[in-house]
Parts: sequence; C-alpha cells; structure tokens
Amino acid sequence: MTATPDRPGDEAGLPAAESLRLIREQQDRARAALEPDGRALYGAWGVAWLAGYLVLWTSARGRGEPEAWAFWVFAAAITAAVVFTMVHTIGRTAGTRGVSARTGAMYGWSWMLGFLTLSVFLGGLARAGADDEVMALASNGGACVVVGLLYLGGAAAFGDRSLFVLGAWILLVAAAATFAGLPVTYLVMALAGGGGFLVMAGVEHLRVVRARRGAEAGAGRG
Repeated sequence: MTATPDRPGDEAGLPAAESLRLIREQQDRARAALEPDGRALYGAWGVAWLAGYLVLWTSARGRGEPEAWAFWVFAAAITAAVVFTMVHTIGRTAGTRGVSARTGAMYGWSWMLGFLTLSVFLGGLARAGADDEVMALASNGGACVVVGLLYLGGAAAFGDRSLFVLGAWILLVAAAATFAGLPVTYLVMALAGGGGFLVMAGVEHLRVVRARRGAEAGAGRG
C-alpha cells in the first residue's frame, strides 16, 4: 500500500493558503502574548494621573497649594503605576529569549531608574533652596519628561507608533501645564495628561477588537 498525498479540500489535509493563514494567526497570538499590552499600561497611567492630579488640584483650590496628604496620595498613585509598568513589561517579555527579552527587561527597569534619578534631582533642588512653587513645577514637569521620553523610547523599541504619539503628547502637556501656573497646572495634567492616557487606552482597545474580529472573519471564510 502506498500513501496518497493530501489534496486541497481533503479532510486529512488543509489547503496551502489555509495552512499559511493558521500559521500567521498563531504567530500573531504568540507575539501579542509576549509584548506589553498598551491598554493595560495606558489605563494604569491614565487612572494614576487623573486621580492623583485631581487630588492635588482639589486640595490646592482653597489655600493656593496642596496639603501634605494630597502629595502622599499622588506619590502612591504614581508609584503604583511605575511598579505595574515594570512588572507587566518584564513579565510579558520573560518568556522570550535574546534581543526581545533584553529589550523588555531594560525598558521595564528604565522606569525605576528614571524616577529614582528624578527623586535625587528634586532633592538637590530642595537642598539648593528652591521655593515651594519651583519645587512643585519641577517635580511635575520632571515626571512628565521622564514618562514622555520613556514612551518615545518604548515606541522605538517595540515599533509602536501610538506609543510615540502619546509620548509626544505628554511632553507637550507638560510644557503647557508649566506655563499655566499653580494650581491650574494640576488640573491641566489631570484632564489633558490623564485623559490623554485613557483616550489612548480606548483607541488601543478598539484596534485590538478590530484585529480580533478581522481574524475571526478570515477564519469563517476559510
């Protein structure tokens, strides 16, 4: 007895085009599982900025500057977003090897290094005698510069254009908020900064849904 090769349409085999489509879908799923989820990252930072800066603005409206507890709330929100970004990015790329693994790990640790350096920088300003308004503007602008530049770097590392757009937007918002003056700075950062993150999270979710529906439609036609 001799085995006969599978013909297109046979139950025992798949057409070449169908096989290629299935391979591409599997590759896309594997790639998505090993790359940071923009929806999660944008959402985490959007909530942190919106809630944190609104607390600062609300606390500062009656007295000109935020109360001490408001800064603690803001610091906790930003710290939670930084930790989430590190854990999510490193965890998503932990299953990869070589360049992809190193890229994800370096990008994740860059967040901690960036904000650690910013903290030391602000400490130096305070020691040099900077007043409260300068410290507030420097801490706000500095945090935005760190986040914006890290998003630009992430866009280059992961080839994500939406990440680049968001990074550029955050830098522009930081510049506008600095010129707005306190306490309006905090409101600008909450609405334009935090809101920008949340809008981008929604856009990313729609993109993922459309891609999934396109893949399901292609599977149905196959």
